[in-house]
Amino acid sequence: GMSAEMKTYYEKRLLDQAEPLLVHDQFGDKYPIPANNGKTIEFRKYESLPKATEPLTEGVTPNAQALTVTPMTATVKQYGGWAAITDVLQLTAIDNNITQATKVLASQAGRTLDTVTREVLAGGTNVIYAPAGDTAVTSRANLTTASVLTPDLIDQAATALKAQNADAIGESYVAIVHPYVAYDLRRNPEWIDVHKYASPENIYNGEIGTLHGVRFVETSEAKIWKGTGCPAGLAVFSTLILGAHAYGSTEIEGGGLEHIVKQLGYGDDPLNQRASVGWKAHKTAERLVEQYMVRIESCSARYSATAEAN
Repeated sequence: GMSAEMKTYYEKRLLDQAEPLLVHDQFGDKYPIPANNGKTIEFRKYESLPKATEPLTEGVTPNAQALTVTPMTATVKQYGGWAAITDVLQLTAIDNNITQATKVLASQAGRTLDTVTREVLAGGTNVIYAPAGDTAVTSRANLTTASVLTPDLIDQAATALKAQNADAIGESYVAIVHPYVAYDLRRNPEWIDVHKYASPENIYNGEIGTLHGVRFVETSEAKIWKGTGCPAGLAVFSTLILGAHAYGSTEIEGGGLEHIVKQLGYGDDPLNQRASVGWKAHKTAERLVEQYMVRIESCSARYSATAEAN
């Protein structure tokens, strides 16, 4: 079998190469499920109480107020993939085949787990449709190539979060944006590139800059729609503006991203012809407070005609 050092090497390599792709998980609250406690987690959302503006009467205890609690449940699911390697693989040393297989599978694992969270976030109910120039747009199907992401839309989204008392993530709200959409924003004179930050420490994975107090993280995995429900022939891009505690993700403790290598001859392999490299993980995510996230849907004059859904 492999030595402990080799197992550690491969496990570390899988995690290192998958982690930068998990952009959508960076800003959610983590809720691990203890091992042997089932697959379902219940999130509990407490509604705000109204203001207590009525003065107290001396010596009189006011009536108790009922707390409104909304339970939300999520069930983790298992995901995974693997690749077969022929008997040319030698497991007596760190071989290029297994290293390359790990790299490819790490990319698959990262994109898969990121997409699980992304699809949950993309279903949020607070949506701003980019206007087509001066014409308001009220649905995805009515967007046009003139419906581009603008600094004003970012300001609107940030204002909406502030109006809902959404806490910042650190000191700012955070946007997850596709490179094709970021292309339009970065040409604005108000845009501040990340390398121009006065204090460049604590940069997020994928961070590219800031605008109107919102920090932008760029990823080609940002949601793109095309086809049913979209304008004819055009791709529609999602830009997520997030406050703190807007969503959570969970996994079973001990059931996170696991790297699995099988030697030649495992299972029913009498001639020692097959080895394999694979991964598996348990994962789910849940929107916790809809008011703490805003999705902007827009097109791109340059890229919407050629971009594909993801």
